[in-house]
Amino acid sequence: MLVGAVLDLFEGKPSLKHLSLWNPDATFIDPLTTAKGYNRYAAQWYALAQMFSPVEIQSHEVVSSGNPIEVKLHNKYTLPSTNKQQDIHSLVKIWVDGNGKIDRVEDRWDGQLPEGALSEVVFWFANTVMRMMRKLLNAAFWGYCSAAWWLPPIVAFRKVLAMTMPFIVKVPKNEEEDVKMRAIREGFETKK
Repeated sequence: MLVGAVLDLFEGKPSLKHLSLWNPDATFIDPLTTAKGYNRYAAQWYALAQMFSPVEIQSHEVVSSGNPIEVKLHNKYTLPSTNKQQDIHSLVKIWVDGNGKIDRVEDRWDGQLPEGALSEVVFWFANTVMRMMRKLLNAAFWGYCSAAWWLPPIVAFRKVLAMTMPFIVKVPKNEEEDVKMRAIREGFETKK
């Protein structure tokens, strides 16, 4: 059930039901952000659904059922404004707390997260983010990411992104809002 819910999130299908499986103080980490706490990680999932459509899981395989659960994931992201697509191969690690709630999720693109010395950050940034950003994101977001590169350490950028996303992305407050937002995302209703 937890893996299925996380896969739905990675496919751009967030819901309050899926997020209820998370510890409120959980952490989501990927190469672009470190989001700790419900408001921050929920915003990341709803942002994914708003920025990329469709997001299609090409394949997934549970490679470890321990703690963390490890899933090899191949996703195809499409930027609707340009119809450009990007394939991302990830190793997703899911930690579960003593109450059976998701406590931490790491999305390791090509099996890696940016850590350690500046040289590792430069390697990661040049080979992963720059390539993806050039292909996927519109000019405004690309400009923001380019400017963020100059923040000295890259960790600051990841924290700033996690802190600002809750102000940019609407996360539903109740089931009724969740259903309405899902209908809008899926094209059944127009935004008012």
